[in-house]
Amino acid sequence: MATGNIYRDLKSRKETGKSGFAVLVDPDKVAPADMQYLAELCNDAGVDYLLMGGSLVVEHQLEACVERFKANSKIPVLLFPGSPAQVTAYADALLYLSLISGRNPDLLIGQHVISAPAVKASGLEVISTGYMVIDGGTPTTVSYMSHSAPIPANKPDIALCTAWAGELQGKHVIYMDAGSGAKIPISEEMIRKVSTHIEIPLFIGGGIQTPEKVYKNCKAGANIVVVGNAIERDPLLIRDLVQATKEATASVN
Repeated sequence: MATGNIYRDLKSRKETGKSGFAVLVDPDKVAPADMQYLAELCNDAGVDYLLMGGSLVVEHQLEACVERFKANSKIPVLLFPGSPAQVTAYADALLYLSLISGRNPDLLIGQHVISAPAVKASGLEVISTGYMVIDGGTPTTVSYMSHSAPIPANKPDIALCTAWAGELQGKHVIYMDAGSGAKIPISEEMIRKVSTHIEIPLFIGGGIQTPEKVYKNCKAGANIVVVGNAIERDPLLIRDLVQATKEATASVN
């Protein structure tokens, strides 16, 4: 079981029913020079985590982006890799993703065999992550790249059984993702179904556009809500999204 500081924080959120907020940055869509401004916004708003990575990274700016952000913020950076190349020791932790919702063996274990030497040498806190793609109403990059069909959005029981399988296999966290650019975010019904019946932390991302949706996701049981695309369009939205997370958490006894 993971025992690093970041995982202890995630476990504490699960045990207390509290939520946090993470900004997702795709290094193909930003320049390292942009990271200082983003760090300032995240610092001022009280963002809990920065996730860095993407399904298809072609610009090779990941390490420089992490470095620049870390130079301007103490917010922990978690790698959210789409390939073994997306590993840098400048980050704080690695979400070591296994696509448990799909049937592609390469994304269950194949890529992990390739990346294991670099991950072991990195010194990063490694958080084994059961990654579940949920149908967001439109084809997404992750679905295309993974060659796997997503879990139907109206099948919370399938999502729960998949999350259970990941938990029973020893995953440290579950990450349910409707994908970048999803038209339909994951329903509160599905979030609640999964969160209520697993004992490990739950990340939720994909298609989240508004503070209202962030609030509802938190109330449904998301331990970390992740937003990327909406912030790419309007970075100033960060403050309102974080405030919604805090309001949802404030009402937890």
